[in-house]
Amino acid sequence: MGPLAWAICCLVGGLLLLEGSASVPRLRLSYRDLLSANRSAIFLGSQGSLDLQAMYLDEDRDRLFLGGRDALYSLRLDQAWPDPREVLWPPQPGQREECIRKGRDPSTECANFVRVLQTYNRTHLLACGTGAFQPICALITVGHRGEHVLYLEPHTVESGRGRCPHEPSRTFASTFVGGELYTGLTADFLGREAMIFRSGAPRPALRSDSDQSLLHDPRFVMAARIPDNPDQDNDKVYFFFSETVPSPDGGPGHVTVSRVGRVCVNDAGGQRVLVNKWSTFLKARLVCSVPGPGGAETHFDQLEDVFLLWPKARKNVEVYALFSTVSAVFQGFAVCVYHMADIWEVFNGPFAHRDGPQHQWGPYGGKVPFPRPGVCPSKMTAKPGRPLGSTKDYPDEALQFVRAHPLMFQPVRPWHGRPVLIKTNLAQLLRQIVVDRVEAEDGTYDVIFLGTDSGSVLKVMALQAAGSAEPEEVLLEELQVFKVPTPITEMEISVKRQMLYVGSQLGVAQLRLHQCETYGRACAECCLARDPYCAWDGASCTRYRPSLGKRRFRRQDIRHGNPAVQCLGQSQDEKASGLAATRVYGTEHNSTFLECLPKSPQAAVRWFLQRAEDEGPDQVKTDERVLQIEQGLLFRRLSRLDAGTYTCTTLEHGFSQTVVRLALEVIVAAQLDSLYPGGPRLEEPPTRGGLASALPKAWYKDILQLTGFAHLPQVDEYCERVWCRGIGEHSGSFRSQGKQAKGKNWAGLLLGKKVKSRGQAERNRTPREVEAT
Repeated sequence: MGPLAWAICCLVGGLLLLEGSASVPRLRLSYRDLLSANRSAIFLGSQGSLDLQAMYLDEDRDRLFLGGRDALYSLRLDQAWPDPREVLWPPQPGQREECIRKGRDPSTECANFVRVLQTYNRTHLLACGTGAFQPICALITVGHRGEHVLYLEPHTVESGRGRCPHEPSRTFASTFVGGELYTGLTADFLGREAMIFRSGAPRPALRSDSDQSLLHDPRFVMAARIPDNPDQDNDKVYFFFSETVPSPDGGPGHVTVSRVGRVCVNDAGGQRVLVNKWSTFLKARLVCSVPGPGGAETHFDQLEDVFLLWPKARKNVEVYALFSTVSAVFQGFAVCVYHMADIWEVFNGPFAHRDGPQHQWGPYGGKVPFPRPGVCPSKMTAKPGRPLGSTKDYPDEALQFVRAHPLMFQPVRPWHGRPVLIKTNLAQLLRQIVVDRVEAEDGTYDVIFLGTDSGSVLKVMALQAAGSAEPEEVLLEELQVFKVPTPITEMEISVKRQMLYVGSQLGVAQLRLHQCETYGRACAECCLARDPYCAWDGASCTRYRPSLGKRRFRRQDIRHGNPAVQCLGQSQDEKASGLAATRVYGTEHNSTFLECLPKSPQAAVRWFLQRAEDEGPDQVKTDERVLQIEQGLLFRRLSRLDAGTYTCTTLEHGFSQTVVRLALEVIVAAQLDSLYPGGPRLEEPPTRGGLASALPKAWYKDILQLTGFAHLPQVDEYCERVWCRGIGEHSGSFRSQGKQAKGKNWAGLLLGKKVKSRGQAERNRTPREVEAT
């Protein structure tokens, strides 16, 4: 193995070790769990499926606007979708037929998929759709705040070329600024002409220069206006995208890199050079990587999604970016955070330059013309006697330079120089990200919501421990939002309403950011959850609300999750837990299962056995005969010496809790054999001797416990022998049924495989399986 391969293996192994048990969510809630707890509400449209393409959250109007297949929808936020509005918007006459003639799929492409929804003014939205591969745009009347109207203005329908992609699946990004739409897309029918386009105002449309290679097969993710400073003349629109470029060292092949690009809002193009073309476009590389041994780095190069975290003062915005790997060695995801100050510093640094396609990139060492290429016309660019009020006033030298040097030499590196979150062994792919900054009792935390391709949302935090370069991952919840696995394509967050709006092709879900009572009814359970939204108020786990006054009864410890400190007065002593031992029965030489399902899968489970009241408990030793599996303790072959009181405890963050106590009584095999053929015929439950002498009055329920769920056919056999006449003629069939059931249901246990109880099996079924029942 060469040194590079060895370094890669070390990096991958290190990444897997970084995650450990943190990849297991502390709480999993299924689709039915969310609905029954009134934590989510689903909207599927009038046809039962939206084919969702666009989602726009308008908190000023208290509305959620959706763009789907041949339709638009408006939902009110104050209630769980009671009165939706719908506008049908199919392709114009003849467009669908022409789309089919050109060889496009009539079911997935030849429709009007609405992909642009942006605020146009106080009463209208701008909407654009694919128009069966002939993009169209129109204004949609939505009314003032408090009104709930939605209808399309037919006289405003016009071509959407350059503002909406032709294909419903083609990635693009857009934002509306000052009456103009800024869009990053491929604007032609074949999907080859990549550009950044501005349109919609009295000013002439502006686009990328097609004569230069500004964009290489870009995959646009997001566009947004981000002010650099209070001077509005310096406002810029930033685009986040990935592109496939020739190898930067001049070698063969191509590589994927992620970029942040920008253009000035007041860009008007050049007078002689770059006429009606961007004259301020610059781009820089976004790096999200993990440092490794010998200077090697594991790069996450494919940009999946971007979220802008705006502080209350609307200054110093932070960029949360979700990346994936393009490596054939392993599949991984990472979240990196960038400060805008670092992005500005890169754009103010040296330009990238190389002398030819076979040369390596280096910093430009020559003279940079004035005004500096890429800056916006403002007071800062003015010279005495030459105000430079427009990019049309820029000298040709400055425009030629920016045309030849659109790339910055230095990359933008993340905060702390590494990702805040790494996921490398997920069963699903990560697609969307939103972030909420939450104030807790012991500080401020960023809660990250990640949308997957299986219809679930991961709620996670990254805690930066003092003196440690690697942040700690705290995976709080995994929420199965949709009934069937479906990729999440849109996510919006409402901090004001404490709601998450999750979109997929099937529909849209309204999801509460938190539901504190789900964690449990004890102080320790609330504290161990480490959810910054929740705190123990002295009686229950409830929503934490910051206030000026300090109230001592609000107990919360997000950083350490230590209930021993926070939950004073609650004993950690297992004997004081108040749990009475439940009596269970097992038969000698048979298999027996003791179930223990801790609330947190992140907790370590330990079993203790007390054989006599005057003896102390000993930790259960496992071997080939006694197995500790995920759902409990499995005895492959029970012995008389296994009798005693078993205590299942969990250990989490140094805090021990008793989950269940079970008093196991072992029934001698000879006693049970007397109830089967060859033994006495019983018309009613025996009252002396045999098995019944050891049983309480509710002897039939104890038999159910003794045999377990998997032995129900054997229970039926026993009941037939106790109560039914004519038992002889049926005994053979009953016995064979019991043996078959035992073979089918207990084979996994006897082989030492993981098994699930009825309750857990119900919870872990897929939504499709649940719906089938």
